[in-house]
Amino acid sequence: MLLCAVALASPAADGVLTVFAAASLTNALEEVGRAFTATTGVPVRFSFASSSQLAKQVESGAPADVFVSADQEWMDYLASRRLIEPGTRRDIVGNRLVLVAPADSPVKLKIGPGFPLAAALGARGRIATGDPSSVPAGKYARAALMRLGVWQSVESRIIPADNVRTALNFVARAEAPLGIVYATDARAEKRVRVVDIFPDTTHEPIRYPAAATTVAGAEAAGFLEFLTSEPARAIFDRAGFDRP
Repeated sequence: MLLCAVALASPAADGVLTVFAAASLTNALEEVGRAFTATTGVPVRFSFASSSQLAKQVESGAPADVFVSADQEWMDYLASRRLIEPGTRRDIVGNRLVLVAPADSPVKLKIGPGFPLAAALGARGRIATGDPSSVPAGKYARAALMRLGVWQSVESRIIPADNVRTALNFVARAEAPLGIVYATDARAEKRVRVVDIFPDTTHEPIRYPAAATTVAGAEAAGFLEFLTSEPARAIFDRAGFDRP
């Protein structure tokens, strides 16, 4: 059960549901939030950033009712510290990892073992992705490049962005000739194009778990249920997310 006995101490005490969510969910989850509010009358306030940053904020006591991560590891991090309600945890969507370039870039690459990623960057080009040490997109990217045997050739040329949308913007602004982001990010940004899709076998499955925090207000349960409802699934489908 959600711990909401002390209502005045909960993040939703002002009647607003606070959701901390991975940056890659921004567009779709804002639309889901509007649909939830239209259905229930409960307003939703979002904070989007990397899953690592948000998990650390929750650990530090930031007021959040719901946490949605771009990987299982950061949800596990909060679970191990008893900061989420385990019975509320569920996977809501999946995603794919893609290699992107600016929309007008002529680069062509087929992702596979030993593919010439470093050569495609040119003499000074760098590749943008999430920080591989903490940001889920970067961790997936590093795992995929290691599995393909090309990580060492580009490790020193990574732009370690603080979240995947920042990495996307580096490519959209042509400040990086290539980037590794989620398929849904590429779909949401007209200034980039997908060069190729990383095989699912090169990294762990990309799944987004959601859960209520241990200080969540009563509205959190309804929002979590709504995330897996057909109206919400239709929104996620249009944004290009996979069903978990």
